[in-house]
Formats: sequence, structure tokens, C-alpha cells
Amino acid sequence: MKYIVIVPDGMADYPIEELGQKTPLEAAHRTNMDYLAQNGCVGLIKTIPDSQKPGSEIGNLSLLGYNPDVCFTGRAPLEAANLGIDLADDEIAFRCNLVTIVDGKMGDYSAGHIPTAEAAILINAVNEQMGENDVRFYAGQSYRHLMVMKVRKVEDFVKIKCVPPHDIIGQEIKRHLPQGVPAQVLLKLMEKSAKILADHPVNKVRVDLRENPANRIWLWGQGTRPRLPLFKDKFGVDGAIISAVDLVNGIGRLAGLEVISVPGITGYYDTNYLGKAEYALKALKTKDFVFIHIEGPDEAGHNGDYKAKIHCIEHIDREIVGTILNHFDKNSDVRIIVLPDHPTPVKLRTHARDPVGFVMYGKGIGTDGSTVYTETSAKEKGIKFKSGEEMMEFFMRRHL
Repeated sequence: MKYIVIVPDGMADYPIEELGQKTPLEAAHRTNMDYLAQNGCVGLIKTIPDSQKPGSEIGNLSLLGYNPDVCFTGRAPLEAANLGIDLADDEIAFRCNLVTIVDGKMGDYSAGHIPTAEAAILINAVNEQMGENDVRFYAGQSYRHLMVMKVRKVEDFVKIKCVPPHDIIGQEIKRHLPQGVPAQVLLKLMEKSAKILADHPVNKVRVDLRENPANRIWLWGQGTRPRLPLFKDKFGVDGAIISAVDLVNGIGRLAGLEVISVPGITGYYDTNYLGKAEYALKALKTKDFVFIHIEGPDEAGHNGDYKAKIHCIEHIDREIVGTILNHFDKNSDVRIIVLPDHPTPVKLRTHARDPVGFVMYGKGIGTDGSTVYTETSAKEKGIKFKSGEEMMEFFMRRHL
């Protein structure tokens, strides 16, 4: 049996006035997702436990069959795992965004989705001038980077209240700066970074080109070294993961899944959708499970751009779901599920904790009379999973 999980990050949404009170999923052309619904079943899943904040770290852990209340130690350590950073017991990792601050407000949580090559130059400059034995900066992808600190009391730094920059777009940053006993350490680093980045040649060129400069680091998402049971030990199959995002790939590495590198994937609207499907099918020649993550819909939600979200959904439907469907026939030993990790509503421009709709199809999966896969159809059907762990147990172990 082959198992395929397709995760359009943040795809779920609320009705939008400009779309005639439809969601982006409802407004999109989704021939292949609807085919899954017509020949399978739809329903709802609660991916975010009440005890956790809504985010991709929690949602994707959940969708891989892990209980975030047991396994989650912070967002940044998951990304660190993908960068090959082995955290010591006295070290804590922070997510380090390159952001654009304008007149004291969070102008852009991603510095214009700065290209990775430019971002690496900036982070390396920050590390050269601010890094030391106890503080190190690591370049990731686009605006997403890491800082690792060696500290005396890890628990004190875990308790610092840090706010994700994508939650405060357009707001005064002074009300959302890190708070807590040792927070002054972070504030000094963030302030110092502004002086380093302001005059950097990369940012001067970006300003000349009318692109958002990466004029400050923003620290958040801290945590300590995580430990996950191996996916193979939980479900008895070898697997792979495909994503442009260090966070998701880090979860995969910790779970013992092979991280597949696909040329041209960006973590944005312009990613190589077809390549993700083709590399997934190639991986399934030797493995029985593949997890395909697509970041574009989430970025569109954060940007408040419903047109871009529809664009991403249609590419996913045509180039990922369609390509995979065309590879298998109705009698193949395969199961496919499509579902987001959480909603990122265009209206809110941040994550929400509402249950998300799924569509499940394949051998041993019965039909429920569905004709479409939308948020509305998912709510109307009877299958409801209270957690990702419960859903994955059903998807992977349901008797034929």
C-alpha cells in the first residue's frame, strides 16, 4: 500500500465578500480534489489542540500522527533539526525572521520574501558582528533563519513571551517585543541588528529597487531539543517528506523520514508544484509513504491576497493532485488525503484554530456521497477526527 498526504498549508479560509461569500477553495477550479471527494469521503479534523497556539509547527506535527502536547518543545528547534544543528541541553533555539520595520510598525514579516541568497549574506553579516561563543546565527531559507544561544537557565528563556511577526502586521512593534525576565538579552540583539542591517549594501540595493529592506531581526518561536518517536516505529512504513520549509523538513528528519530535495521549490507562490509531484512519485518506488507540503496558500493568507490563494490552490489541484491521480488507476493499492494543517484566513492574515476539512480517497476508503471538497461539504459530513493522531491512525491502519 502507498500512502500520500498532501498538505496545502493554511488553505482553509472563511467566506470572502469579493468572492460572493465563497472561500478561496470554493472559488477555485479543483477538478482533481473534487474527484477524490466523489470517489472517497470528506470530513473535519481538529489539528490544533486547545492547549496550543495555531501554527504550522503544531498542525504538521499533528498531521504526521504526533501529539503536540507530548512532542512539541518549540518551533525553532524543529527548524534547527533540518539545518543539522544538534542542540545541547543548555542551548535554546529562536526563530530569527528578517523583517521590515517602518516607522516603528511591522511593515513586512518577510522583508519582501527576500531571496535566500541575499538573506544569507545579511545573516552572515549579523553573525560576524553579533555572534560569539554563546550566540550563533544560522542562515535558512528566504526570511526564515535561526539563532542559537547557550544559557544558564533554559527554562527562563523558554518562558519569554515572544510574538510571531506575521501576527502583528501593521502594528506598533513596541507593544509586541519579547517580554520576561531575560528578555533584555533578546531586545539588545534585535536593536543591534537594526544598526548592522540599515547600512548593509544588500539593503541599499533593495531600497533602490523599491523592495522592502530586511532592516531588523525578529526573535520568536524559541524551544529546546525535541525528541520524536520514529514514524516507521509508529506506522511500520518507510517514508519521505517534501517541503521548501525548514520547519516541516525538520519534523520529517526527527521522525526518520527522508527529506527529498526538489529543484525550484521556494515556499512561495512560484514554487515548482509539478516537481513536488514528480519527486513524490519517484520516492514511492522505494518507499510506502510520502508527505507533500506546499507553503503558498499560507503565505497568501498572511498577505491578505485571496487571488494568490486561489492561484496556489489551482496549481496544487492540477499539478500535484492531478499528476499523482493520473499515475494510479482506481484499483491501485494507494490512499491519498488532502488537507491543510490549519486555516490562514485572508481576512485575519494569521493562523486560526478552526477544524479543517479533509478529503480521503483510495483502497479501503468508502464513499460518502460527496460531490465536492470544500469547507462547507466537510462540515456537512459525518466523519470527524478530534486530532491528527486519530486521523493518521485511521488513514494508515484502516482494515481493508
